[in-house]
Amino acid sequence: MTDRSFISRTSGLKGKDYFGYALVDAAGCLVFSLVTTLLQKFYTDIFHLSPLFIMLMFIAARVWDAINDPIMGRICDTVKPAKSGRYKQWFLYVAFPLAVSAVLLFVKWPGIGEDGKVVLTCVYATVTYILFGMIYTALQIPYGSLASVVTTDDHERNKLSVYRSIGAALGSIPVLLIASFAYADRLDAAGNKVIGENGKVITDMQYKPVLIGVAIMAACSALMLVLAFALNKERVKTKPQPKEKGAAKKAIGILFKNKAFITVSLVAMLLLAGQMFTQSFYTYLFDDYFHANWMNLASQACTYSPMIIMMFILPKAARKIGKKEVCAVGTAAAAAANLILFFLRGVEPSVLMWIFLLLCFVSGCGLTTVVMQLWAMATDAIDDIEVGTGSRDDGTAYSFFNFFRKLGQVLAAVCVNGALLGMHYNYAKGAVQTLENLKKMYDMATVIPAVLFGLMALILFVWYPLSRAKVAELQTAKEAKLKEAYESNTIEI
Repeated sequence: MTDRSFISRTSGLKGKDYFGYALVDAAGCLVFSLVTTLLQKFYTDIFHLSPLFIMLMFIAARVWDAINDPIMGRICDTVKPAKSGRYKQWFLYVAFPLAVSAVLLFVKWPGIGEDGKVVLTCVYATVTYILFGMIYTALQIPYGSLASVVTTDDHERNKLSVYRSIGAALGSIPVLLIASFAYADRLDAAGNKVIGENGKVITDMQYKPVLIGVAIMAACSALMLVLAFALNKERVKTKPQPKEKGAAKKAIGILFKNKAFITVSLVAMLLLAGQMFTQSFYTYLFDDYFHANWMNLASQACTYSPMIIMMFILPKAARKIGKKEVCAVGTAAAAAANLILFFLRGVEPSVLMWIFLLLCFVSGCGLTTVVMQLWAMATDAIDDIEVGTGSRDDGTAYSFFNFFRKLGQVLAAVCVNGALLGMHYNYAKGAVQTLENLKKMYDMATVIPAVLFGLMALILFVWYPLSRAKVAELQTAKEAKLKEAYESNTIEI
């Protein structure tokens, strides 16, 4: 054994490591973005499913996740590791099944979406959606756990969280090309363009461009996961957790007694809910209210472009000020930007669209703080559990963290489809939305994100306990835990 500290012996990441780690989320988001951005409108406009059914289906899928996610987490913690490591092996296992399941979500087989085939369409949508969710879980839980064994250094984990966020952002961009350009003007029987009540030409989503785009993105995702498997390295070799009776229940009980874990999980839930709501609902807003589908791409550019600057500034700010402190201010700014948009609802749409994009940029700057630091904060919470209790079940912890994020999907589904139901959105073939409906659409597109992001800020300011000083204390305590684990043969280095 050398005289190096245990943290330094399980750290020392290079550029290749950060790239390989980010590549996993880029690959995952290539297909997950199809669900967050495109699937909702595809279901209403191509499959002609009711918003009520879509909402109930999403909720039912999350009920199943309450069973499925913890099972996957315990599998990660208890199975014998492969030679390559405990977690990264799953990248190979799920790469191609995930790609296939993503394409199946958007395949319109004969009879699907046609009049008189509502039951068949509902069954197909439910089966393919749940299948995709299960396979995606088999990627996300091992990936979430990977940061704990890639490095034990707090500063390197902060950088990993930043790179993961960049990977996620890059993986989410291609779907916006589909969302922006897979539309065509609606024509009547005489070949004339159909005009809506607001004097704008009505456009409709087109099936074939969507399916082609989905297939290309899914194939790229699979190839990227294979490459990510080769690039990632597990520096801490953990031993399987014993399969003792009641071990899972004990591990879960410890998680839910930890304030840091619960609060960061709630922040993750609200963040994903806000992101999914805007990505899904904006496709309706930009198509029906602004009649400018190019805004899908422009709004996301405004939302994610701050990462280019923040990736250099945020890690230093988090070290100097604290992750909690920076993220709390950022989420408050995002909430304020959306609230201002609500109060500007009387402005002419042709002018408002530019103000909307500007405030999307402001909101994006605020959200980037928590997007880039969220995974580092989750790892801090798991460190807090280990220091306080001696227990560390990364797979189980990330399965419940992932489940909270999926509750965010439920919240987003309720908000999106509740908003559509509340405004009486007409999803029938050839439907035209009324001016009153469109005004309600704009109001809900701004108020709901303001509330979600405001709740995030409140939780971070008031309840999240891991301040900058507390994280520094954890780093010192973690060194002692690593030494103890190594000497007791619980881990290998």
